[in-house]
Amino acid sequence: MKNNTKRVGVILITLMSITMTVRSQQSGIIADGAKPQLISNQFSFTEGPAVDKNGNVFFTDQPNNKIWKYDTDGQLSVFLDKAGRSNGMYFDKKGNLITCADEHNELWSISPDKKVKVLLKNYNGHQFNGPNDLWIDKKGGMYFTDPYYQRDYWERKSPDPEMKGEKLYYLPKGKKEAILVDPEIKKPNGLIGTPDNKYLYVSDMGNKAIVRYDINADGSLSNKKKFAEDLSDGMTIDNQGNVYLSGKGVIVYNPEGKKIEQIDIPAKWTANVCFGGKNLDMLFITASESVFILPMKVKGVK
Repeated sequence: MKNNTKRVGVILITLMSITMTVRSQQSGIIADGAKPQLISNQFSFTEGPAVDKNGNVFFTDQPNNKIWKYDTDGQLSVFLDKAGRSNGMYFDKKGNLITCADEHNELWSISPDKKVKVLLKNYNGHQFNGPNDLWIDKKGGMYFTDPYYQRDYWERKSPDPEMKGEKLYYLPKGKKEAILVDPEIKKPNGLIGTPDNKYLYVSDMGNKAIVRYDINADGSLSNKKKFAEDLSDGMTIDNQGNVYLSGKGVIVYNPEGKKIEQIDIPAKWTANVCFGGKNLDMLFITASESVFILPMKVKGVK
């Protein structure tokens, strides 16, 4: 009887495993049989993955103040020490790495030869809370979020009251002053836009929602709608318009706002995600002390 019970148990566990595998592949966006592959767990906390025009991925180890590079040959190397405690990052069309450098709450531009230029220091003379994530539109304008998360390397212990909350901003190309584009948002974090410049998705951690805006020709936003009742630390999008959220693993929603995939990651927290590789068909995942890759059937967008 005990042996039969054990056999039944093994069969049930096997069936559950098969069911979970099938369920995780049901959307058809993950390469057949693929699972998240650990690249390294040598970091303190990884964030901000961004892909260059060749498919190399750059990411931050924020507590150790470094930007790392994972190249298309699978090699890891340090790109920059003393990286301004960079968090969210994105490449512009000229190959400069634009970063949310929250050591002094600035936006940086880091050239391919590692020269740093400060793009933005404050808003109307007042200190940002802590620029967190950004996305660059076709015109070269930058949308960025500015939530307040206390850092142990800051001397201050509270935000500048004149900022009047945690908001979403836009920095037009070539300008030196940011524009407040949503004064009603409560605590914005991850964000991503569509390659046709039609929509901007933003995670509002304060209202526990992913919101979607129409992007207007002048960079302003309109027609704000709740896209999903979910949260996200970092975000990306694929060539089918699916939106990838990070937090407890990676959650994927289709363009209609329907959840189509849950990718479990063996880490305490999944901070961010982007597509990389020579064909942009590798999902690169920053998760606590680790980074992972996952082969995909879909591709990232530029």
